[in-house]
Amino acid sequence: MAAEQPKPQTRKPVLLSKIEAFQDIVTTAVIIPKEDGVISVSEDRTIRVWLKRDSGQYWPSVYQTMSNSCTCMSFNPETRWLSVGMDTGGISVMHLTQWSLCVCVCVCVVLSAHQGRVLVVLFVLEMEWVLSTGQDKNFTWHCSESGQQLGTYRTAACVSGLQFDVETRHAFVGDQSGQVTILKVEQDSCSMVTTFKGHTGNVTALCWDPGQRVLFSGSSDNSIIMWDIGGRKGTAIELQGHNDKVQGLCFASHTRQLISCSSDGSIVIWNMDVTRQETPEWLDSDSCQKCEQPFFWNFKQMWDSKKIGLRQHHCRKCGQAVCGKCSSKRSTIPLMGFEFEVRVCDSCHESITEEDRAPTASFHDSKHSIVHIHYEATTGNLLTSGTDKVIKVRVPQFSHYSALVLPSIRNH
Repeated sequence: MAAEQPKPQTRKPVLLSKIEAFQDIVTTAVIIPKEDGVISVSEDRTIRVWLKRDSGQYWPSVYQTMSNSCTCMSFNPETRWLSVGMDTGGISVMHLTQWSLCVCVCVCVVLSAHQGRVLVVLFVLEMEWVLSTGQDKNFTWHCSESGQQLGTYRTAACVSGLQFDVETRHAFVGDQSGQVTILKVEQDSCSMVTTFKGHTGNVTALCWDPGQRVLFSGSSDNSIIMWDIGGRKGTAIELQGHNDKVQGLCFASHTRQLISCSSDGSIVIWNMDVTRQETPEWLDSDSCQKCEQPFFWNFKQMWDSKKIGLRQHHCRKCGQAVCGKCSSKRSTIPLMGFEFEVRVCDSCHESITEEDRAPTASFHDSKHSIVHIHYEATTGNLLTSGTDKVIKVRVPQFSHYSALVLPSIRNH
């Protein structure tokens, strides 16, 4: 039975502006804090800086055409340094100046970072590093001033998610095998600390909360996993709230809410200011752990009892192996991350109260297939770009949830 998506909450994000006129998909765009501006890079080879006019419309103050498609971008608002990854493997490091009526772009350094398409680029001001990953399966870091390559690390698969913790100098890389690897990065060396494996699809997005020391990973398996890095317990919580590939993750630290988006255009705002329950490991059994009817591979019990074997299912709440008859009910279990209805055994269904079913996330439709998301904390605005070649800027209108007392996290 297909999971039914919860109905959107009434408090929808308010659309402030739409930016159009692109010839191809906008791969990355960010809001410029305090400037009423947006920077975008696109597959149409353009870098554009859009400033908001008195009319409320965004107009391009910079329209710079590059020699190749722009695949990703990192912008530091404090220094106005812009790092743009290219389809050819190069990274252009630029400086933006003169915000008043127009913006000037000065290309300072061009890095020969990869042998293939640059997938993710990060500028780390404190280290003066440019971190990047590419289709050549290399994670590299360069000096942003000299352009010198400081080091490289070969990954098991193409890395499509990258985050960095300045305090500990740990890089988090999520790759297309579904694995998340933690690397310790020094000035000229890199070593693997550990790996996490929890997704059944590609890791498509990573988000790091340095305050709580929690890493969020999104995947093409439609799920999000919250990894407890700071707790040092190797635990993680699953969040199931999308029906399509998770495309982006942002964390609003002031409201303790996670914002996620997917290819089907849905935006989900998760309340993370709660302690969620650990989901159980699925138990193994040769027969239903409720009615003791044999499963179809249990030939001996089928022969002895003269009964036809049944298909095995698992209750998402208790983890027991059960037959279809003993797990005929469905329920949401938001405290375990299940915002959609999932299979539960009959006894667990009876134990779930209406309070237990209270949602811990709100659901919204962006009206376009999202490829990128950016949340700007100082303005509180949310930006999405889609396959329709449109950028939309919204005010998320964070929901307020009733107080819930919830307990802990899932082991993998």
